[in-house]
Amino acid sequence: MTDEKRPPRLTDRKRAAILRAAVTEFREQGFAGTSMDRIAATAEVSKRTVYNHFASKEELFTAILWQLWEASQAQEPVRYDPAASLRGQLLLFMAQKLRLLGDASFIDLSRVAMAEFVRAPERAQVLMEKLAEKEEGLTVWMRAAQADGRLHSTLSAAEAAHQLQAMLKAFAFWPQIAMGQPPLGEAAQQQVMEDCVDMFLALRASAA
Repeated sequence: MTDEKRPPRLTDRKRAAILRAAVTEFREQGFAGTSMDRIAATAEVSKRTVYNHFASKEELFTAILWQLWEASQAQEPVRYDPAASLRGQLLLFMAQKLRLLGDASFIDLSRVAMAEFVRAPERAQVLMEKLAEKEEGLTVWMRAAQADGRLHSTLSAAEAAHQLQAMLKAFAFWPQIAMGQPPLGEAAQQQVMEDCVDMFLALRASAA
C-alpha cells in the first residue's frame, strides 16, 4: 500500500482530535479558561496523550494559530502574470483573504489570540518569528510585479503586501475583532476589495 493510500495512523488521528477539541475549548472558554484536562476530555483521550503531542497549553495554542495560517496559504496560489491586469490579480488575492477573514472560527480564535498577546507579548513575538520563516504568496507576487517594473519598489515586497492587507483588515477584520461587528456581506466585500486595490495601485503602480 502506498503512502497516499495508507489510512491515517492512530497517533495522527489523536493529534487531529486534540487540535479540534482545543479549537472548541479556546473559542468557548478563552485562553485562561481552557485547561489541558478539558481539552483531553473533549478529545476523548487521556491527559497524558495530550502532553505526548503538546508539551504545554501555550504550545498547543501556537499550533492552532499556525494551522490557521497554513490553511490561509493552502488556497490556490495567485501567480504573477505579466500579461494580466494588476487589478484583476490583486482582487483574486483579496477575495481569498476575505474568505478567511469571514470564517467564524478564525474570528473567534483571533479574538482569543489578541487577548492573550496583550497579556503575554512575548508569545506574539515567538509566533511572528515562526511565521516569518515562511513567505506569504502576496509577498512573492509583489516582488515579481516590482521586478517587472509594474509596481514601484519604494517599499519592500513584504511591506507592500502588508500595506494592502492592512487596508483590507481595517474594514473586514478589526471591526469584527474589536467591536463585534458581523462579517461583511457580499456586496460590501466587493466594494471594500475594489476600493483597497484601487487605492493601493493609485499609490504603488508604475506609469505605463
